[in-house]
Amino acid sequence: MSKFKILLVDDEPDILEFLSYNLNKEGYEVETAENGVEGLKKAKALKPDLILLDIMMPEMDGIETCKEIREVDSLSNALIVFLSARTEEFTQLAGYEVGANDYITKPVKPKVLMSKIKALLKLKSQDNHEDEIIELKDIKIDRETYKVTYKGEEMTLPRKEFELLSLLASNPKKVFKRDDILDKVWGNEVVVGGRTIDVHIRKLREKFGNKRFTTIKGVGYKLND
Repeated sequence: MSKFKILLVDDEPDILEFLSYNLNKEGYEVETAENGVEGLKKAKALKPDLILLDIMMPEMDGIETCKEIREVDSLSNALIVFLSARTEEFTQLAGYEVGANDYITKPVKPKVLMSKIKALLKLKSQDNHEDEIIELKDIKIDRETYKVTYKGEEMTLPRKEFELLSLLASNPKKVFKRDDILDKVWGNEVVVGGRTIDVHIRKLREKFGNKRFTTIKGVGYKLND
């Protein structure tokens, strides 16, 4: 089994050295960058499995770097974890809104960091065993490129709409419970409420037809093939 590749992006050399040492000790392949511009460039070349990203950096901050990374097709499956001394809720929300998978506050505790990284990479490994292409009667979903083809027309969905559609389409006619949807689509974004699912389902109905999605009151949703 090949090593997982991790990219560290932080403007503090001491942190890069400290984290690199601990990650190398766990067997990960580690590359570093000292700012967002360099980090984006190295991410495109390395195609890491996971990116640890500081928020406060010169040239390009972490929020903008994450946003840029999420616009690169070849990096769509990379996990992004923010590392920051900033603990304000609005900063963490900004991170999740641009596509972060998790947020860890500094000073970083190595055992906590390693535990989170192992859990995230385990989920990523499980996801990689899922079918990359899902085909229904008139919908084709490509998980790798985040593209959807509907009635022969290619369309690009916002990330969460894509993930919700992909989840429901992974097992047509199965009723997915609301808690399961929140966990699998929004994960650690605990600020997300149940109404968020309803809003995203409404948007999908507008694009694929109202009858395509069935609401099971008090339980959840299912996709009709």
